[in-house]
Amino acid sequence: MKTRPTVLAIWLMLFGTWTASADGYPRGDLLVEPAALADKESGKQFVVLDARDKKKYLDGHIPGARWVDHADWAKSFGNVTDADSWSKRIGGLGVAADSKVVVYDDVSSRDAARIWWILRYWGVKDARILNGGWTGWTGGKYGVEMGEVPTTSVPFQAEARSDRIATKEELLKSLDGMKLQIVDARSEKEYCGVDAMKNKRAGAMPGAKNLEWIDLIDKPTQRFKWAAELRKLFADAGVQLDRPTATHCQSGGRAAVMAFAMELMGASDVKNYYRSWSEWGNTGDTPIVKPSPKKKG
Repeated sequence: MKTRPTVLAIWLMLFGTWTASADGYPRGDLLVEPAALADKESGKQFVVLDARDKKKYLDGHIPGARWVDHADWAKSFGNVTDADSWSKRIGGLGVAADSKVVVYDDVSSRDAARIWWILRYWGVKDARILNGGWTGWTGGKYGVEMGEVPTTSVPFQAEARSDRIATKEELLKSLDGMKLQIVDARSEKEYCGVDAMKNKRAGAMPGAKNLEWIDLIDKPTQRFKWAAELRKLFADAGVQLDRPTATHCQSGGRAAVMAFAMELMGASDVKNYYRSWSEWGNTGDTPIVKPSPKKKG
């Protein structure tokens, strides 16, 4: 017997996956709302990946969600030429090249964005982030299941997209004439060289614009801020959404949030300098400046 689609499902078929288009995001399709994922008709189209710690996942996760080892992915992506291992890693999650994937975490999309970016880098065309992550899901009082979801591997052939990653050599060349807009997603203390973290050298790349990644997120809800707010944040930081851009942080994760937010707001040419300051701040052939902190008030 055929079941009648829900009102939400009909709305989604007419207007696309609950994209928050009413919120003014030029690429609202990059986000999935918890209500849309919870709806049986619209939610079943997605492969859901949980990027939280394994224990948290086992204690309770979105029904059907598969656990993705964020720590392993973050470390393993250092070798961006190893397409074979990434084919197995991604295919092992049941993700095919034509899968629709939505990723979530509980750290303001920082880890989810890294997974999103790596998936896109290796050729998954339709990868999205759950707006509000685990906070948004539990806040909506949607269903939760415990334990691990059995996963069947599917064929996946990883194909690197070089247009999504920036290298140190590329950035060094671009400094002559500032061909690439550089957006630093680290804290102001890191950017100004006050906090060196564990790097040999501290500071910023010449000409880089600083906008801390967490400012893109509404802290109580862990949702991306409204389009008008994001537009103002980018403008106030001097970030132009229509320029070829490379984002960076310390090791690629926060930079992935920045890249996602820029694409959400319509930017079409954004690369992630994945090795980021862990490389730039620990070699002797990179120019570094120490900008003055912004005046408060």
